[in-house]
Amino acid sequence: MRAHDTRRDHGGHRMTLSRRNLLATTAAVAAGTTAAAASAGTAHAAPAGHGGRRLRTGFERLADGGYAPLDGQKVGIVTNPTGITRDVRHIVDVMHADDRVNLTAVFGPEHGFRGTAQAGGSEGRYDDPATGLPVYDTYLKSGQPLADVFTASGVDTVVFDIQDVGARFYTYIWTLFDCMEAASLAGKRFVVLDRPNPVTGRAALGPVLHKEFATFVGRQPIAQAHGMTVAELALLFNGEFLDSPVPLETVTMTGWKRSEFYDVSGLPWVPPSPNMPTPECALVYSGTCLFEGTNLSEGRGTTRPFELLGAEGVDGGWAAAANEVGLPGVRFREAYFAPTFSKFAGRTVGGVQLHVHDRAAFDPVRTGIALLVTARRTWDGFAWRSDHWIDKLTGSTQVRTMIDAGADTDEVVHGWERELAAFRRTRRQYLLYR
Repeated sequence: MRAHDTRRDHGGHRMTLSRRNLLATTAAVAAGTTAAAASAGTAHAAPAGHGGRRLRTGFERLADGGYAPLDGQKVGIVTNPTGITRDVRHIVDVMHADDRVNLTAVFGPEHGFRGTAQAGGSEGRYDDPATGLPVYDTYLKSGQPLADVFTASGVDTVVFDIQDVGARFYTYIWTLFDCMEAASLAGKRFVVLDRPNPVTGRAALGPVLHKEFATFVGRQPIAQAHGMTVAELALLFNGEFLDSPVPLETVTMTGWKRSEFYDVSGLPWVPPSPNMPTPECALVYSGTCLFEGTNLSEGRGTTRPFELLGAEGVDGGWAAAANEVGLPGVRFREAYFAPTFSKFAGRTVGGVQLHVHDRAAFDPVRTGIALLVTARRTWDGFAWRSDHWIDKLTGSTQVRTMIDAGADTDEVVHGWERELAAFRRTRRQYLLYR
């Protein structure tokens, strides 16, 4: 755990901040943005959310405040199709047309800036037809090679604004980490614009990554469902994991509560990736994505990815066994489907569909484990992927070896409770919202 962070003020002076001062400075930046917004007026009124509150994203507050944290800077932004305003304009188009900010570059993550690439792909280097801005590819780049991209772009400040879905193995948070590290190496400032965690920020759930299993689906030891926003994660990364913390500012949201799901926000949903079509998909993803580590389909190639699971030879016995576990908030329907791509493409498979009827009670990670346990017990064709990808997803060998040894759901979950409790204590220091 690192106690200090080094950063520059707007005049370029270096400041060494304790963690407490870092959080206070972050709050001050947000407060300043709010004050500027009050004097400038709000260009687009946000519809009221739950209880009459209006959620305002980090970008909304940044723009309403006249882009004050970016004043005098050449700015590059890491974003994708989720970087939109409430009236569904892309923030790159908005910023490019606004004389108050000097946007000079865009950086695209996995799937690309405009979102045209499937899983494991990106769009490469090109000039954006809409704005003429150069678009640089960050996918699978980290460390000095990514720092060299930032240097070549000529930007002074790197901004991050991408909608996350709350799971450790969703790669955008590791794009955030890699870009923070690279910005530090390149001597750039870093600004994170916050958006809601669509599945709430109530609690961290699931196993914690062991560092020897670090990959792009998990760089650092955080919980499988982290229960944080991207701004909170940025503070955590800077305070705990970066060898050289980056000069970091965050622009927080207003009107968001940790207990709220995405539909309360009043914000439009844009699929963050091709197989994340709905907030309902995001709700189950941190548990059912574990089926990527098996020989069963995780529902890619269907209209309900991660909600439909199955394989050839699976029958109704799996759904019955899963329902008998008595998991809170969810029921399982015997289902048959034919994926159009990925596993079992063009073939009819049997399995289950998850139906979450009480999302406040639903535990996605426990549910994912229960489905693995019952699938293995009811279908004799069950197998892990030969590369043990499940270990990369869960963060260690523990889940796989315990299930293979015949452990039930509660036993597997109990196996990570001590490490999860330690992560929750660390996480608590970086939470920005109630």
